[in-house]
Order: sequence, then C-alpha cells, then structure tokens
Amino acid sequence: MSQLQKTKFCRGISDISDSYMGFIIDQWGVLHNGEKVYDGVVDCLKELKSRKKHIIILSNSGKRSDINKDRLKKLGIGPSLYDEILTSGEMTWQGLNAQNEGFFQNLGKKVFVISRGNDRTIVDGLDVEVVEDPMDADFMIISGSDAPEKTLADYEPMLKKAVRKQLVALCANPDSLGVMGSQSIMGAGTIARRYSDYGGVVHYIGKPHQPIFKECIKRLQANNVFPGQTIVIGDSMTHDITGGHLMNIDTCLVRTGLHAHAFKGAKDPAAVNKALDMLSNQYNNVTPKYMVGRLEWGDPLPDRKHKKRKLF
Repeated sequence: MSQLQKTKFCRGISDISDSYMGFIIDQWGVLHNGEKVYDGVVDCLKELKSRKKHIIILSNSGKRSDINKDRLKKLGIGPSLYDEILTSGEMTWQGLNAQNEGFFQNLGKKVFVISRGNDRTIVDGLDVEVVEDPMDADFMIISGSDAPEKTLADYEPMLKKAVRKQLVALCANPDSLGVMGSQSIMGAGTIARRYSDYGGVVHYIGKPHQPIFKECIKRLQANNVFPGQTIVIGDSMTHDITGGHLMNIDTCLVRTGLHAHAFKGAKDPAAVNKALDMLSNQYNNVTPKYMVGRLEWGDPLPDRKHKKRKLF
C-alpha cells in the first residue's frame, strides 16, 4: 500500500485542527531553524490558541525549558503562543535534582559535561561538581556538540577515557542531527552513540523515548486533554513520528527541517509519495498520519493578507 493511501497530505494545520485539542510540537526544524522563525508559524500558533488548543513545545534541547523560552521569545514566539515548554535538558535536570528513581539514582557528585560552547546550565543549582577530566568524574552528561567546528573524531579521545573509567552517560539530547540555519549539524546523540559503540553505558532522555512523552501526556491530562485528542507535529521521523507512534498518538510530519532534502525536487503528489515511502522504509515502515509542507495555517486568515502556498 502506498504512502498516498496511508498519509493525508494537508494544505496546513487548519485541515486537522478540529480533530485535536492537544498539540505536541517540536521546536527546531518546525518552529524555526535556529536563526529565524519559519514563515506562517506565528499566525498558525495564534489560530490554534484562538481555538483553545493546549500547545506543548517538546524539544530534545539539552538546555532547560526557561532558556528555550527566552530563545523563542527573542526569535518572535512569545509565551502567549503556547502553553508549556518541555525539553530533554529539563527532564535531565529534574531527574538529577531528585535522584530518586531509575538510572538517576546513585550517580555520584562529580560530573563531566560535553555540551555546546562549554555550557553548564544543565547542572546549575544542582548538588554536583563539574570536573574537566573524565577520569575525575562519577558520571557524564552529553547535552550538545560544537559542530561544525568540531567533528566526531575530536570527541573520541575523551570518550575513550570515559569508557576506561566506566562512566555512565546521560544523553540529554538524543538528536543525531540538528538544524542550524540552512545546514544540518552533528547532534549530541551522535556523540552518545559513539560512546555506546566503545562500550559505554548511555541512558537517553528525550524523544523518541517514552518518559518525556509520558510527561507530556500527564500535563495534557491535567488540562482534560487525553491521548486520543492529541497530535505530535515534528520534522524528524526518528524522534517525533516514531515517538508518537510508540505512544499510539497521531502524528504529522513537517517537510521543513531534517528531512527537507528528502523532498527536494518533489513537485507533484506521486513524487512526494515516493519520497515519503523511502523515508518510511528507513524507519521500520512507521508513517505519519498527516504531512504538511510547513507549520502554517493553510486557509486564508481572517482580516489578514495571506498568500496561500502550494501543496507541492
């Protein structure tokens, strides 16, 4: 059966908004590219909020939620356009703060951090000490990378040292790739998987793993929104679409972001369908229920000039 029969190709979010009350929306590659907000995003969020939808921005960012809130505000997405932000960095911080369940228990007090720009905010306010050498650490956090300035090879010596020390690693950003402007860059997840290749133990915190989605569901249910009324919108088959599928939540793939190259040159339904088939085959035949070109409303907006985009 072709993807054209499985996945509904939509003009915009207006095509599906009436079917859902809860919207779990990815950040990078859907709302913005790290440098600017995509066209149509702000208007789309305004339309959803005007219809009393509950919007959670769910991100594999290795930074805490408030830092992401500030970043979004600077880009032009203010807090009135959504209800909550949840990041894998926030989940990591909360788990380390409590240290009362699962793999957060008995980690120790000394941590070696691999992050972007030597950022340490993921442990700010915690009862831990950041050390500069893996051999002095009790555990490790991988929350970001300095790509493209650094390559995977640049991280390998410190990863080998951490393996010799048998450090448990918490990956606070499972993304293998990230979107930065018009290019894709190496994500923290790639570093974590290399550590695993070397024999290191890694616990992943974030999409597509269930704990972060379960936290979203808990927050939605607190507002009387249930999984059957919820949709996950994202640009990553690996994290957003697979994560929603594992939780039995409907999904919508946005063609901006990580998979934009897969649809490059696809100008008609047959070509888009073929590209989606190829993506699905790469991800255990998981398919989104819907697909849109970008996160935009799609229908003409009331009392606003709005140029309708072509579907293909």
